[in-house]
Amino acid sequence: MRARRSPVTDGRARVVAVVQARMSSRRLPGKVLASLGEHTVLELLLRRLARARELDEIVLATSTEPSDDPLEREAERLSARVLRGSLTDVLGRYLEASAAVDAEAVVRITADCPLMDPEVVDLVVREWREGGADYVTNTLEPRSYPDGLDVEVVSAAALRRAGELARDPADREHVTPYIRHHPETFSIQGVHLDPPHGDVRMTLDTPADLDDLRRLVDEVGPDATMEDVLKALGLT
Repeated sequence: MRARRSPVTDGRARVVAVVQARMSSRRLPGKVLASLGEHTVLELLLRRLARARELDEIVLATSTEPSDDPLEREAERLSARVLRGSLTDVLGRYLEASAAVDAEAVVRITADCPLMDPEVVDLVVREWREGGADYVTNTLEPRSYPDGLDVEVVSAAALRRAGELARDPADREHVTPYIRHHPETFSIQGVHLDPPHGDVRMTLDTPADLDDLRRLVDEVGPDATMEDVLKALGLT
């Protein structure tokens, strides 16, 4: 699996995907190591992200809790870089990861999005590269991309500023709410899908979600694009 990249030499900003994961999910503990077709959930996500052309590196950011040791072992099995930090201060974990990989921008990806489309990732990153906003995402309301294809790109400078200003534990646990809630401080840009499919669910939170994703992967295969999935669901 191509998880690490060579340093960028063409002068463009260095963009690193930071995948957050933990084993202690409230509704479905250990979900990111559940089987999904021939892969684990985490493995499938990392394999798909490795096809994104706008990413310079992909790292897994998990916690230092012993319960997350299996994630480090899985990352090592997949030859993926893993960085560990606070369980609850995920914003702090992202700041540490950003500094460790010398990122000029980070792409926030959650490990419960195993069908992440690398073309969607590339699109949102290109919008960040070309537009100059502090924060670019396809998750702004009213959402138009399927739930489970969430991509957030934030400049390292804006992430550091949020880390200095955010005090509410909820802001720090969920990484980007402080940025979204303070447009007077951060420039924000949305990326939208037309026609919208924001009511489509492709994320993994519950046992029912896992059953649905397994059926979907069996039907469309592990390399399916967003368009393939929407077509399989009868939406295009």
